[in-house]
Amino acid sequence: MHNERPIAAVYFLGIGGIGMSALARYYHALGYRVAGYDKTPSPLLEELQESGIEVVYDDKLSSIPDSISQKDPDDVLWVYTPAIPDDHPQLLYLKSKGVELLKRAQVLGRITKGRMTLAVAGTHGKTTTSTLLAHLLREGGIDCTAFLGGISGNYGTNYLQAKNADTAPVVVEADEFDRSFLQLQPNKAIITSVDADHLDIYATSEAFRKGFEDFARLLPSDGLLVQKEGLELSSLARNYSYSVEGQGEYRAENIRIVGGNYVFDLVTNDTRIDELTLGLPGRHNMENAVAASAIALSMGVSRENLSKGLASFKGVKRRFEYIIKEKSQTFIDDYAHHPEELKACISSIQELFPNQPVCGIFQPHLYSRTRDFMDGFAESLSLLDTCLLLPIYPARERPIKGIDSQALLEKLSCREKLLLEPDEVLKWISAKRPKLIVTLGAGDIDRLVPQIREVLQ
Repeated sequence: MHNERPIAAVYFLGIGGIGMSALARYYHALGYRVAGYDKTPSPLLEELQESGIEVVYDDKLSSIPDSISQKDPDDVLWVYTPAIPDDHPQLLYLKSKGVELLKRAQVLGRITKGRMTLAVAGTHGKTTTSTLLAHLLREGGIDCTAFLGGISGNYGTNYLQAKNADTAPVVVEADEFDRSFLQLQPNKAIITSVDADHLDIYATSEAFRKGFEDFARLLPSDGLLVQKEGLELSSLARNYSYSVEGQGEYRAENIRIVGGNYVFDLVTNDTRIDELTLGLPGRHNMENAVAASAIALSMGVSRENLSKGLASFKGVKRRFEYIIKEKSQTFIDDYAHHPEELKACISSIQELFPNQPVCGIFQPHLYSRTRDFMDGFAESLSLLDTCLLLPIYPARERPIKGIDSQALLEKLSCREKLLLEPDEVLKWISAKRPKLIVTLGAGDIDRLVPQIREVLQ
């Protein structure tokens, strides 16, 4: 696994992140001593602790568990997330010791080196597409390891372990944040979109696109690239486009909604598979399904198993997730945090529930993203009938003068728009009881979800 000296233990700074916790599960499954720090308890961290992984919530140096601190620091694999502040006492200590500190992507790059790696990249749809791909492989009798960016509805986890981890293919979500996907050596890849994002790192949309061009060039000549129609990224690998309708070499045609589900025919570069049912709502998810199907078929999944896998896919937590699905009340939760994602999610809701007013609750994520896409956010959120805006979730950032939810609110043209604190949202919902609600955002808005469900029920 590691060409360097063998390790005795692994310590994660920011173990509660979705990508970090998947790595923690991986090393724990291999029998290593695993521990980590995070700021606040969560259901995900409780699961890690129940499985035998030590988690500390205090950033003091003394809170690093003995099982880690008593080992030679060079015998421990130290992994950190860029979300950890620079002045974090444990991070400062490790830097002063001169030990090797690795980011999640570097570790993922090491783990997947020399293995059949199936990577899913793109501004939107990575998590759903990679989770669906892993599910299609498993349904097709192909064992795989998977590092996922969300909790799979079918498996209840963000990490799938192959029985024979040394030879099984690995499905990974290739994250463009921090250019970290360039650490991977993919054999086959999907690129879903290159809509600009993370301009705090890339500065321009041209530089952002160049990151994806560099990623496409990582594929070997005997590899496979499946990319959304119109992206036109070049690669040494066999290169196919995909689309919903359109002219993609892999495409969905004859699309209809039957009993609340999409039914479509899949046209591939050499054949046609009729009457596929996707168990997931949202037109954008049909696109994700076409891309995942292309890679699954290339890996040898049969038509019958592809059909079974698409129909039985339960999606990913917080990706168009039905919290309440009843005749009198619908409540959907979605991770959308970019204008294009918001547009896709809200349009899908309108397609599935025609003529019903949609009430959306949105928490903007990052001051820089809100600044960079202010007009795009305003345009997408104005598709809602009612928009309840929460204050911006800062994550790793300091405030930016003049950039706040009030500035965004003023640009919205919905019938009804309000800027509220979380507790005010609950009171508003309790009073108004809208029939169709969607919570949107990537910050900590998910903490509101169970409370909203309680108010509605």
